[in-house]
Amino acid sequence: MNTNTKSLALTSVLIALGYVFHTVVPPLFFGMKPDLLLVMMFLAIMLSPTKQNVIIASMAAGVISALTTGMAGGQIANIVEKPITAFIFLALFLLAKKVKVNVLLTVVGTIISGTLFLMVAMIVAGLPGTLLSFIGMIVVPTSIVSGLIMFFIYPIAERLSKRSNLTA
Repeated sequence: MNTNTKSLALTSVLIALGYVFHTVVPPLFFGMKPDLLLVMMFLAIMLSPTKQNVIIASMAAGVISALTTGMAGGQIANIVEKPITAFIFLALFLLAKKVKVNVLLTVVGTIISGTLFLMVAMIVAGLPGTLLSFIGMIVVPTSIVSGLIMFFIYPIAERLSKRSNLTA
């Protein structure tokens, strides 16, 4: 099995796991829920930081998030926001790769994702509050939770993927 196939398989497993997380986490505020599928997308990008993998992971995460969202306008917002967030995250990851700031990148990536999501949702369907209130009530707490999750799962995933020779 070549490296591209292994990376695709790993990305698929991570996105599927993210889907499970995404469906079991209940909505917290006006049908919005933390997007833990995003954490798995970030992990897939960190383990295989190629443009091809970013496209596949972000499109899959966007469609799955769109299908499972409970927020009005969330379908379009997820499909628009995930690829943009993924490429911004890839750029930040490649810039900071030697520093190993994966938890911080996850927090920043989640804030970018949540802000883009809310901006698109606001344009498409409106929000029952201000953008800043949603960022404060949903995006910031979610980014902290996402960072904590990444703190625990990244070292494990990195060791397993290297031991299994799943990534380059």
